[in-house]
Amino acid sequence: MSSKRNPSPSAVTGASDGNGGSVGVGVGAGGKRKSLNDEYPVNSVMEITISPSNEKLTGLVYCTDDISNTIVLKKSVNYTTLSSDIWVLNANSVLDKKVIVEEAPAASVAKDNGNGNGSASAEETVELAMSLKNVSRDLIEKKEKRAIMLAEDSFKHINQKASPEGQVVFDRLLKACNEVVWSGESILVLNQIVVDPPYGKDNCQLLKSAGGDGTLNANSLERVKRIVGAA
Repeated sequence: MSSKRNPSPSAVTGASDGNGGSVGVGVGAGGKRKSLNDEYPVNSVMEITISPSNEKLTGLVYCTDDISNTIVLKKSVNYTTLSSDIWVLNANSVLDKKVIVEEAPAASVAKDNGNGNGSASAEETVELAMSLKNVSRDLIEKKEKRAIMLAEDSFKHINQKASPEGQVVFDRLLKACNEVVWSGESILVLNQIVVDPPYGKDNCQLLKSAGGDGTLNANSLERVKRIVGAA
């Protein structure tokens, strides 16, 4: 990726129409601004004219961002060792725009007109990039909720009162035994074995209230000691 030729500064900082208003901002019915993705469809090839130089840039709309009000154009190049030129444009700097290809087909090449400014005519531009996959908003939101749930669950396993060594031992036991909780600064494993500070294998002991087969409990205790004592 390269930025072989940088657009004029206004392409980044925005531009005025000379009458105090901004340019290149789409507004829908009721005065509500359109999404940039509606005005600049992702994976389409567009020719965009930016102010104040009236420079024309042609490339694949790689992505848009409504928060920063930016459009990212990608143009493949075959006259250097670099794979593509990338332009990040402020939407307010756009004077004119034209869709050349509704959606770029897979596997492609961009033909430059040889003038070195990154622009090309409709006939000369054949931007064939790998088509972007459709993104499901519902799927992304589900993944986000799951990530938040897992993060909140992991916070429950952190004991602010325990030493860093104790937290390491707790995390190690949790991976091996699942049923591991904090009891003050001590670690309770399988509801029958307690590991007290400073969390060495000699600090592991069976609870007096632990029922069940004595041999089974003893085996569990030895297993916990091995885990605790592991480097």
